[in-house]
Amino acid sequence: MLHIRPAAPDDLPCVIALDREVTGQEKSEYWRDVYARFGGRSDDRRSFLVAAIDGRVEGFVIGEVRAWEFGAPPCGWIFAIQVRPCCRQGGVGTKLFEAVRDRFRAAGVDRLRTMLARDNTLILSFFRSQGMMAGPFVELEMELDGQ
Repeated sequence: MLHIRPAAPDDLPCVIALDREVTGQEKSEYWRDVYARFGGRSDDRRSFLVAAIDGRVEGFVIGEVRAWEFGAPPCGWIFAIQVRPCCRQGGVGTKLFEAVRDRFRAAGVDRLRTMLARDNTLILSFFRSQGMMAGPFVELEMELDGQ
């Protein structure tokens, strides 16, 4: 049975392993820092939630309410969502999305945003299936060549 809950310290190795399984990259220090900022909290403004099936972490979502970023009123931002490949057609991602969305609503915001790579069609399709669409902002970037 699927259970969505706040991440606990014992979940961190599972989150790290799941991310490594999906991305092929080892980012233990990054995930420890993320957990220090978002894990173990019980407020609606910062969320680090895991999806567990029979006690095994099969996915996670991380987000926060950010106020007045880019001149926009406070809104919820999802900056990470990951589901084990074998669970992707079982509604795990949707349940994680709904849980963080509900927490943002409880925090009093009425908009949810995220940012993703243009060529990541899998996650783009997922967010669109949740009702998300292009927003009012355009991302700009440049390479810093050390000068």
